[in-house]
Amino acid sequence: MTDPQPPEVTGERRQLINIAYRLLGSLTDAEDVVQETYARWYALPEPRRREVAAPGAWLTTVAGRICLDLLGSARVRRERYVGEWIPEPLPGRSEWLDGTTAADPADRVTLDESIGMAFLVVLDSMTPAERVSFVLHDVFRYSFAEVAEIVGRTPAACRQLASSARRRIDTARSPSSTQHAEVVRDFKRAWETSDMQALIALLDPAATATADSGGLAPAFRDPITGSEHIARAWIDIAARGPRVTLMERTVNGQPGLAARLGDTIVSVYAFDIADDRITHIWAIRNPEKLRLWTTG
Repeated sequence: MTDPQPPEVTGERRQLINIAYRLLGSLTDAEDVVQETYARWYALPEPRRREVAAPGAWLTTVAGRICLDLLGSARVRRERYVGEWIPEPLPGRSEWLDGTTAADPADRVTLDESIGMAFLVVLDSMTPAERVSFVLHDVFRYSFAEVAEIVGRTPAACRQLASSARRRIDTARSPSSTQHAEVVRDFKRAWETSDMQALIALLDPAATATADSGGLAPAFRDPITGSEHIARAWIDIAARGPRVTLMERTVNGQPGLAARLGDTIVSVYAFDIADDRITHIWAIRNPEKLRLWTTG
């Protein structure tokens, strides 16, 4: 008869999901990493498991190494991806697919500024070692000695990697605010009424819009830059596309929009806002990345 697993083993699942999502930008991949991590734990002979002084640290090390390997191969996979790749959007509590406690996002991914879309996009531009070093140290407060065990470099090298990442990430910290929600609401109204001038006024002149369909849904392939070009594109979407219902939703902890067609969410829109103007729009159209969304 096997001994029951200590709480420090079973209770680590939420922490591992949070780490893996920030490292990979995909809850689907994060769940796979955690499943593989626990599979490796239970594959250890029972006497070996008893010898592990800190099971939580062991699990984090294994999950971090799996993520590091996946990040290394992700660049190759992205070369085959159709169009732009955007991290998988996370809904807020009321939009979570299943209303049960187990499926509540508060029990799986903590919604803070480190899962904001702008934050995740900048993370995605880093090298795997930079991303792991920064996320584990700056977000989850692991020591550089612990990070070094995962990354396979010296603590000093990991400190330098995190410092390099920190300089880039500081520009992506965009906490949600009441003003941001108002800007998104105004954008929704202008889009619904095809008010070109109102859309342009809400957009920063150098704003960028990026769409991710993975080739599985209609979407513009290349990023669109400039307030007028984006406004025209959104007016064109409203005129040519199927009539959808736009809903204000929380996207990665910040004000966003979801487009519903019938009973299905077909698009999710995340926004980066500075000085009450939209600086970036991320349009996620890939249905494989919208599996967590419902009409609410």
